[in-house]
Amino acid sequence: MFHFSRREIMGTVAPTIFPRVGYSILSFLMFINTVLSVFNNGLVITVMLRNPSLLHPMNVFILSLAVSDLMIGLCGSLVVTITNYQGSFFIGHAACVFQGFAVNYFGLVSLCTLTLLAYERYNVVCKSRAGLKLSMRRSIIGLLFVWVFCLFWAVTPLFGWSSYGPEGVQTSCSLAWEERSWSNYSYLILYTLLCFIFPVAVIIYCYCKVLTSMSKLNRSVELQGGRSSQKENDHAISMVLAMIIAFFVCWLPYTALSVVVVVDPELYIPPLVATMPMYFAKTSPVYNPIIYFLSNKQFRDSALEVLSCGRYIPHGPTSVSINMRTLNRRTPTSLSRSVNTHSKVLPL
Repeated sequence: MFHFSRREIMGTVAPTIFPRVGYSILSFLMFINTVLSVFNNGLVITVMLRNPSLLHPMNVFILSLAVSDLMIGLCGSLVVTITNYQGSFFIGHAACVFQGFAVNYFGLVSLCTLTLLAYERYNVVCKSRAGLKLSMRRSIIGLLFVWVFCLFWAVTPLFGWSSYGPEGVQTSCSLAWEERSWSNYSYLILYTLLCFIFPVAVIIYCYCKVLTSMSKLNRSVELQGGRSSQKENDHAISMVLAMIIAFFVCWLPYTALSVVVVVDPELYIPPLVATMPMYFAKTSPVYNPIIYFLSNKQFRDSALEVLSCGRYIPHGPTSVSINMRTLNRRTPTSLSRSVNTHSKVLPL
C-alpha cells in the first residue's frame, strides 16, 4: 500500500492508489452529475426570475436552494469531473482548499435551506393561529441567517479549527476528516450535531406534523360533505417521503463516516469507501429541483414554456396541490371549494 502526503498528492504525478479505469468511471459519472445539476438548477432559476408571480415568500426558499445547488455543481462536481479525468488533483493546494470550502459551504446552505423550508411549511399549516405569518421580509431574514450560519462552519476550518484537504482517492477535497487531532474531532462532533442531526430532527418532525394536519383537515372536509382530497394527501405523502429519503441518501453516508473516524481514530478506511460519501452529497443538486420544483404542475408548465421558447400551452388544471396559504384562513367547508378553484399554490 502506497501512502502519499498532501503535498505529494498536489503534484502532477497521478497517485497509484486507484486503477486508472476507476478514475475514468468516476469522471464519467460526475460529468453526468454536473450536466444534470447545472441544467436542472439553471432551469429553476430561469423560470423563477422570468415569472415574478412565482416569487412568493415560500418560493424564495426554492430559489435559494437552486442557487446553492448550482454552485455545488460548478464548484464541486465540475472540478471533480476534471480531476478524475486527469487521475489526480493537479490544480494545486489552493484550489483544493477552495473546492473543499465551496462544497462544504454551499452544501450546508442547501441542507439548512431544506430545514428552514420544512419549518416554515409547518408554521403555515399547523401554527396559522400563532401569528407566525410568512412574509417576504421573514423569508429573506431567515435565508440571511442560514447563509451566515453556514458561512461560520465553512470558514472556521480555514483558521485552524479542522481543515480542508484531499480525500479518498485524492481527486476531490473536503473537510480533512482523516486528520487525527482533538481540534478536528471537536469540529466534527459539533458539525454532526448542529448541521446534520438537528436538521434531520426538524425536517422529520415538521413534515410529520404537516401530514397529520392535512389528514385531519381531509377527514373534517368529508364529514362536512365536501369533496375528499385523498389524491392531494397521497401526493403530499409521496413528496415528503421523497424529500426525507433524498436527504438521507445525500448526507447520511458522509455523517456516518465522520462519526466513525471520531469513535475509532485508528480504523483504516479504504480510499474508495472514503470517497463515496462526498460523491453521494454531490448528487443532491440533481434531484432537489425535481422534488421541490418540477414535481409541481404549475412550475412544470412554466419550465416547459421556457424550454419551448413560449410555444408550450398548459392544459388542464394548473395544480393538484393544496394551497397552504388557504389552510390558514378557511373553514373545512370552504376548503373543499378552495382546493378545486385556487390555481396559484405553494409547492409541498
